[in-house]
Amino acid sequence: MSGGVDSSVAAALLKKQGHEVIGLTMCFHPARAGEVVAPCGGSKSEEEAENVCRALGIRHYSFDFTAELEKEVIANFCREYLLGRTPNPCVRCNKSVKFDGLLKKALSLGARFLATGHYARVIKGGSSFSLGKAKDPSKDQSYFLYRLSQRQLQHTLFPLGEYTKAEVRRMAREFNLPAADKPDSQEICFLAGGDYREFVRSHAPQAVTPGPVLDTAGARIGTHQGVAFYTVGQREGLGIALGYPAYITVIDPRKNSIVVGKKEDVLKKTFLVKQAHCIGYPLKKRVALMVKIRYNHQEAPAWVILYQKKLKVTFKEAQFAVTPGQSAVFYDCDRVAGGGIIDTVLE
Repeated sequence: MSGGVDSSVAAALLKKQGHEVIGLTMCFHPARAGEVVAPCGGSKSEEEAENVCRALGIRHYSFDFTAELEKEVIANFCREYLLGRTPNPCVRCNKSVKFDGLLKKALSLGARFLATGHYARVIKGGSSFSLGKAKDPSKDQSYFLYRLSQRQLQHTLFPLGEYTKAEVRRMAREFNLPAADKPDSQEICFLAGGDYREFVRSHAPQAVTPGPVLDTAGARIGTHQGVAFYTVGQREGLGIALGYPAYITVIDPRKNSIVVGKKEDVLKKTFLVKQAHCIGYPLKKRVALMVKIRYNHQEAPAWVILYQKKLKVTFKEAQFAVTPGQSAVFYDCDRVAGGGIIDTVLE
């Protein structure tokens, strides 16, 4: 329970269906100004989640997950940027914190399931479970959940998976929920409205290490402020004028350099994926799947094949800004086949 509309409606739906429901809030207490952050709810406090539970007439529990978030998510977040990569903290949090630590808390309280306000579906088939897209394609969040295990899926419910966002808003009003008209949060919870660059700078001062900006021929054309502050495909904030729109094509932390080029230089077809995870879908042979290389990327057809203990992905057509550190998620129709972390861009 973050105090937002999605988790609130998820709880209300389950209660209406006859389930015994309790509210669990995973709180993070950052080391600044005594602020309390409810993950996935922006800067909302745990009191807002408690107000929702009170309105629904259900018990509410708050748990401090500061240590887990610092260790599993924030440390990785800063380290990846220092390596010139672009991480997705929500993917890591879902796997290592929310559907691990919080799920264990729920089970220890006697619950059978952990339900969240994610827009996705758990599909049971025999003795195994699949992860499916949500009914509302504009809100589908299966991308962030591709690393869930069979055990985690077995004990997970996504009550909103069969509804559109408009329907959820309408139900929130019908249930007279305090969160009915609250706007959706678009920020990373532990940034609480801040710039990720300032966050990385404060947690890792060594990030401020200027270096050369090069063109595709290797000529120095400028100076960057530190590889941690840039991402592949970035156009704004480069501070250079080349007479044409310039995009970051490569970030090289070993040389502390950034390469910029034209838009066509950022179009890539083939890359390697590490830390591959499959959801009941063996990716041992060459298979044709739809692949997303970031949350707001329109999935595109690609071949996926096992390659030197990693997976090699080759798009049918080159895609813009294949970015190391981001997750590549594979889809077979409306189900998640698996995914992994983009490691090396080949061509």
